[in-house]
Amino acid sequence: MSKVTFAVLSCVCLVAMRGVEPGEAAAAAFTNPILDSGPDPWVIYSRGYYYYTNTSGDRLQLWKTRDVTKLRSAVSAVVWRPPASGPNSASIWAPELHRINGKWYLYYTAADRAHDDDEHRHIFVLENAAADPLSGHWIDRGMLNTGHSGIDGTVFSDHHKLYFVYSAYVGRDSDLVIALMIDPWTLSSRQADIAQPTHAWERQGGRQILEAPEYLRGRHGRRILVYSASACWSDSYSLGMMTAAPGADLLDPASWTKSSQPVFKTSPQNGVYAPGHNGFFTSPDGKEDWIIYHANAGPGQHCDNRRSPRIQKFSWNSDGTPNFGEPQPIAVPLPAPSMR
Repeated sequence: MSKVTFAVLSCVCLVAMRGVEPGEAAAAAFTNPILDSGPDPWVIYSRGYYYYTNTSGDRLQLWKTRDVTKLRSAVSAVVWRPPASGPNSASIWAPELHRINGKWYLYYTAADRAHDDDEHRHIFVLENAAADPLSGHWIDRGMLNTGHSGIDGTVFSDHHKLYFVYSAYVGRDSDLVIALMIDPWTLSSRQADIAQPTHAWERQGGRQILEAPEYLRGRHGRRILVYSASACWSDSYSLGMMTAAPGADLLDPASWTKSSQPVFKTSPQNGVYAPGHNGFFTSPDGKEDWIIYHANAGPGQHCDNRRSPRIQKFSWNSDGTPNFGEPQPIAVPLPAPSMR
């Protein structure tokens, strides 16, 4: 087991709070979406609770619950608001919370209110030493020293090393760049562009985009990155996948093989459009693997707050890669994550 331990949670200076005591009975079934609105969802199960967050635009907000299918009644807190000016004062996107060496780190994308454009969009991080991430004090660790401006940062550990991956603005494209980390807020000089939007399905909506990379430990030692492709305002927005073999150098672009087709995409027959910006979590008993993602309920709904978070269980292929199946329709009962 890695010396660097991760868990996703959410928190910081409590501004608002609502919800119920999180000891209620778990649901046997649920229906998607799990919230009416929630772009860029992120969740993990840790120490008996699910912790959830999503893009809110002007704040960082977190939810805490024992049952991820009951987010509508979960305890919720606005944990951080941006300053009135400066490099992280606007467009607060794609938050992720990770636990690293006994502290909580909340990564998010932001821009300068005076220059709210791609050239001034970067990834920032907050740190909290409290045991409960809904308490304690959040320290601003500032902007990560990425080689490019960019969005959608995530972290993971592999063989006692800490890595950072993000969507970098490289010319007219958005590429995936990986870096070795010195600490949770500092990147080393080892930063490598490992993927570019080369397939037609990665170039829809008028932009060439790979974004929202998420790490998944595959079977048989495979290392996996699942990313979103094409512009989020396109119905062709979908998930692609990259894999690296056991023991491969993750900072060597040649170590990664990119899928030739999307691994999760729009399903008109199920009424699910533009599924993307995913994350992964396990059931409370640790026996099931689940994906969380946002999607639209109809065509042409673009990239706004109509995107809602959905979850569904996935299986594994014989080669150690995930099989996400097809996006499930909304309002259809599905078995809830299995309990202990």
